[in-house]
Amino acid sequence: MIRPLELAPPGVGDPDSLYEVVFGRKVVKPMGTYENVLAGLLFNTLCNHVAAHGLGRAVIDVLFDLPTVENDRRPDVAFVSFARWPANRRPPSVNAWPMVPELAAEVVSPTDHLVDVIEKVDEYFRAGVGMVWLVLPRQERVYSYTSPTSLRILSRGDDLSADPVVPGFRLRLADLFPPPDDPAS
Repeated sequence: MIRPLELAPPGVGDPDSLYEVVFGRKVVKPMGTYENVLAGLLFNTLCNHVAAHGLGRAVIDVLFDLPTVENDRRPDVAFVSFARWPANRRPPSVNAWPMVPELAAEVVSPTDHLVDVIEKVDEYFRAGVGMVWLVLPRQERVYSYTSPTSLRILSRGDDLSADPVVPGFRLRLADLFPPPDDPAS
C-alpha cells in the first residue's frame, strides 16, 4: 500500500509525484513549467555531449540513495560517469539508485527555500559529488560549485563548463535562458 506523501501541498497525494527523502520523510519536490523547461534543456545538452564522447549517462529527476548522508536526493539533472557505473551495466530497477553522481544540477524554483538549497549543496559534496550547479531562472544565473565554499557565479553572457567532471562540456547561458518576453507581442 502506498502511503500519502507527507508535507505535500493541498491536493497532492499522487504516488508518482517527484519527491526526496529528507530525514526519513517523503517531501514533494514541486517545480514550475519554466524551471522544468530549463532542466530539460540542460539535460538535453549534457546528454548529447556525454553520449557523443562516451563519458557516461546524463539523467533527469533520478532519486539517488547517497550512502554517506541521511537523505535521498533527486537532482533535476545529474551525470554518472562510466568510470562509476560501467556502460555495459544496466542501471538498477530500484526506487533510489545507490550511486553518487559526479555532477548534480538543481534548478531553483520559487517554492525553494535558500536554507534547503544550500543544505542540498552541502549534502552533495559530503556524499562525493564533484560539481554542483544551482540554476537561478529569475536571475538568469548559474552558481557553479566545485566545493561547498568554492563557486563561480555565471550570467547570461558566460559559458557554463563542467571541466574536469565532464570533460569538454560547454553551454552558453544565453542558449539556456530564453530571451525575455517582448512586451510588444
